[in-house]
Amino acid sequence: MALAYDDLKLLNAVIDSTPLIDNHAHPLLKPESLNKRPLLSIASEANGAALDDSKTSLAHLRAVKQLATVLGCEQSWEAVAAGVERKRLESRYGWIERCLEGIETILIDDGLDAPEQVEGYAWHNKFTKSKCKRIVRIETVASDILARHFVSSDPITVTDRTVEKFIDYFSEHISQCIADSNVAGFKSIICYRRGLDIPAGAAHIDDVRRDLQDFVDAGLNPNAPVSGFSLNKRLENSYLNHLIVHITAQLIHKAHGHKKPIQFHTGLGDNDITLTKSSPSHLQTFIRTHPTVPIVLLHAGYPWTRETAYLATMYPNVYADIGEVFPSISQQGQEEVLKEMLELCPWSKILCSTDAHSFPEMYLITTAQIRSALKTVLGALVRTQQLDEKQAARLAQDVLFSNSNKLYNLQTESSLASLTELKTVSSTDLSSHLIMQKLRSLNAKYLRIYWHDYTSSAKCRLFPIKQVYKALSSNKPFTLSLAKASFGMTQIDALIPQVTATGMYTVHPDWSSLKPGPVDGQVSCFGYFYELDGSESVLCPRGILRKAVKNAEARGLTFLFGFEVEFVVLERNTDVDSVDKYRTMRTDGHSWSIARSLADWGREGSFSTAVDEIMDSLEAAGIEAEQIHPEAAPGQWELVLAPLPPMEACDSLLHARQILESVAARHGFRVTLHPKPFSWTCGSGSHAHMSISSPGGDQPELYEAFYAGILEHFQAITAFINSNQTSYERMVDSFWAGGRWITWGTQNKELPLRKIEGSHWELKVIDGLANPYFALAALITAGVEGVVKKTPLTWGDCAGDPARYTEVQRKALGIEKMFPGDLREALKALQSDSFGLDPKFVQRYIDIKEAELALLEPMTPEDRRRWMLERY
Repeated sequence: MALAYDDLKLLNAVIDSTPLIDNHAHPLLKPESLNKRPLLSIASEANGAALDDSKTSLAHLRAVKQLATVLGCEQSWEAVAAGVERKRLESRYGWIERCLEGIETILIDDGLDAPEQVEGYAWHNKFTKSKCKRIVRIETVASDILARHFVSSDPITVTDRTVEKFIDYFSEHISQCIADSNVAGFKSIICYRRGLDIPAGAAHIDDVRRDLQDFVDAGLNPNAPVSGFSLNKRLENSYLNHLIVHITAQLIHKAHGHKKPIQFHTGLGDNDITLTKSSPSHLQTFIRTHPTVPIVLLHAGYPWTRETAYLATMYPNVYADIGEVFPSISQQGQEEVLKEMLELCPWSKILCSTDAHSFPEMYLITTAQIRSALKTVLGALVRTQQLDEKQAARLAQDVLFSNSNKLYNLQTESSLASLTELKTVSSTDLSSHLIMQKLRSLNAKYLRIYWHDYTSSAKCRLFPIKQVYKALSSNKPFTLSLAKASFGMTQIDALIPQVTATGMYTVHPDWSSLKPGPVDGQVSCFGYFYELDGSESVLCPRGILRKAVKNAEARGLTFLFGFEVEFVVLERNTDVDSVDKYRTMRTDGHSWSIARSLADWGREGSFSTAVDEIMDSLEAAGIEAEQIHPEAAPGQWELVLAPLPPMEACDSLLHARQILESVAARHGFRVTLHPKPFSWTCGSGSHAHMSISSPGGDQPELYEAFYAGILEHFQAITAFINSNQTSYERMVDSFWAGGRWITWGTQNKELPLRKIEGSHWELKVIDGLANPYFALAALITAGVEGVVKKTPLTWGDCAGDPARYTEVQRKALGIEKMFPGDLREALKALQSDSFGLDPKFVQRYIDIKEAELALLEPMTPEDRRRWMLERY
């Protein structure tokens, strides 16, 4: 039904983009504890045989549909369960990150399960924008105190002094939690343990003493670690239940400054509750008794939603949470709950939660369902003019984010757009508005959408900017349709045998990559390729790198890459009788870093003058160039780019190349990335500087394992970093090109991997014909595998030229293998060792390269050189 209101662009954009503060949830299970709860419980509070029956509930069927869509599998529970297991094995952290997308922070009740079974609350920080905080379950605190201080192998007789000591221990712990900035609030499950009809007065000490004696007499489970979970008698149906709730409220009242809330489970729960005592209306006496204590009624009190709304409306210290009905009841039921809440309750008193527990999939489906219900219910209120669109947008922001942020005093990392900012939004959605604003600020007349294909050819489509604005102002995103054959063609547009002309991709611009250039009046960005069903293509070059980066991030690893772009500047050959279209640039003694090459800077027709425009264009595009200087070969230069995260580094490299090529062409020159344009002098590379930027990255035990992983798979990686037959003309020994032996050395430029300092190493054997997305994906994937497996760096620090060593000398340094001798040999290595890369991607890459070889191998070396110069 949400689609009926898809014209409410502002409202939908706000609902989609506002991060969720999950004010009540539970920890995820540790991998070894996943069998402690059934996955089926993600959409039902039932258990045992009743849980099996849930498979025919509307809530379950909706959850299956949602998860099947994300997993790309059949819409059956068996297929979903298998898909979830596959995701866990592929990348547990990556899957959790996907499931928790859009969550600002989680307030975690960590008292549901035994600590050894679940992840700690702070562990979840990996997946949220702001740090997670604790919700302290007071029954767990009380149980732990009983187990650790009062129940032992030697039974005691409980006296009035024993009761006082219990109260002292409990009060001290709660006071510490009130002072702890990592604790956001408290929770009571008295709804389960005795019912919500809490009397106003304190229990008589005689009653408490008898109950305490019962716990002491029941003892502990000798086979479990000592904690509240090891008590033989559970804290229920006891005067202690009433006592600890009142003590907690009194201590909150007495505390100075911000008052931390108490959450109460109300309504919907498993069959452990007495349903008739779970209505929040029973709490009215307690609410009156503690008027200064913030009280949160969890789970919408379902099925007593109107009672919940009434209490939150009539008492200033009461707030209504709408969690757990997502995802435990049907879509229509969820929308009715939200409608009933808004019938009476001010939206400033409504909070949002997932009540997710154990499994990340619960977060995924719940957050999607919350946003869907908000779109439908608020859309109807706007359509019937009970709210205007800006009011509805503010309501969504408050319920999803602001109300919890204020109540729990969270001081989150994210901030939201103000009403003033919202009023500036046009009839288009928020993101489209910002995109058009950016395009206008760049004075764009045309948009280029780039992609880098499997032959490492830069491809693009050019769009008049009016067409872009027209699409962005409509109800559809601006996208591009391309034939699936785009990733199945050689440089001469010939399809490889494994690909047909059937099928289309949808290309979505990545607006975060938007940059001005490569010419005035034009802007450029890169795209992601998607299947028509909305899933990302496994063959998308940027998607392949994004997957590798996310997998690394899930393991706490981030990187910086900086490229050195070596290129040769050629002149057009004016000799009409020559077969060569280009000739070497005429210079006076051009050589490495020679100042003479800059002498004619400013002269029309000089490449030095073009360099001035190149550097200006790079700066305008926001690409930081650290330096540019002449290199050794005739007309050869090197442009050094600043380090960036992997995707940004590749995008900046490719955009910088477009600027080089475009500016050079306007000045009458031709720039080539050919690895060996002239056999009699040195070639051109695209050296990649790498470093581990995450905490601990400069620790040898981390970065040595990373680079050991790369060296371990270097023969296969060579297929990506030396991706063309001509690449192997550059790869020779004793020529400062990185040599042909698989090893590393500190500040040794004769080796493929040069250690510079700490985790900062340089890969010397990559050239400009490599697709950088593939190359970095391969390096990161292999390196992360090394970190995960703690691969030892068995190669010694080589200080010389391995080609000049004896076999004995090489063996002493662990130098045993050489690079593949040519591309065919490299492809064979990749075929037998894909080191975790997607097999469909690897096979398509091999198929393309074999077709490329079939095209290039019959050519004479000179014909091949000319052919490559025309294209690279």
